[in-house]
Amino acid sequence: MLTLPGPLFLAFSFTALRHWVERAACKVFPPVCVIPDSGWISWNLFLAAIPLGISFWLFRRAQHGRQPGRQPGRQPGRLGQRSGWWWLLFAVYLAFLPNAPYLLTDIIHSISAARMQYSVWVMTLFVIPMHFVAIVGGFEAYVIALINQQHYLVRRGLARWVNATELVTHALCALGIYLGRFERLNSWDLVQEPTLVIIRLLNNLTARRPVLVIVITFVIITVLYWCMKQITLGLVLRYRQVRAGDPYGLKTALAQTPKS
Repeated sequence: MLTLPGPLFLAFSFTALRHWVERAACKVFPPVCVIPDSGWISWNLFLAAIPLGISFWLFRRAQHGRQPGRQPGRQPGRLGQRSGWWWLLFAVYLAFLPNAPYLLTDIIHSISAARMQYSVWVMTLFVIPMHFVAIVGGFEAYVIALINQQHYLVRRGLARWVNATELVTHALCALGIYLGRFERLNSWDLVQEPTLVIIRLLNNLTARRPVLVIVITFVIITVLYWCMKQITLGLVLRYRQVRAGDPYGLKTALAQTPKS
């Protein structure tokens, strides 16, 4: 029986998975495959969805930390009590998380598409909307994942660490985006060739230009994340008000008004 080495098997598996994802996307929305320079959409969105899905499992499961006699809304602040599988999945979450904000850099595909001299109708009805939805959707996946992460920290009584963990996450993602866009490394390279990733990382962190690009990327991610987070939380609040039969928030406002 023929067996493949671990890294080679992993590379083959990801290639097959990418082929399957792109074929499925073509069946659901054919313009993704018909229009040149748009094949990246399905695969990159799929990669962005991985950390989003993991974040719900890691940070939103009601049974995390549940102990008898404690209120379910807040749990003791001990991260070390997580299982080994939890930490392994958390490592996968961090490894794939940069793929979500990475879609911001895919604006270069929109620029390339604009140079192909498509008709105004094709650009207006297909190219621009597809690329816009992909870029915004990928970054929104990042925003929701970090909101889930914030929710977990608050429940564990670690709310004071929310801002710090968000900034650290932005910095790690800025570094990951640089390695992905300019060094052409992928998340699975951490498993296939970890030594290569470390060497390139150290080389880039000791050069001025890469550090400058990483810092600028960090600032962009931080600003966009703050803006998108406010919009997302506002939409969630609006949804909850509608479900509660108070679409304009009048009942909530009256309940919070001090009685004279």
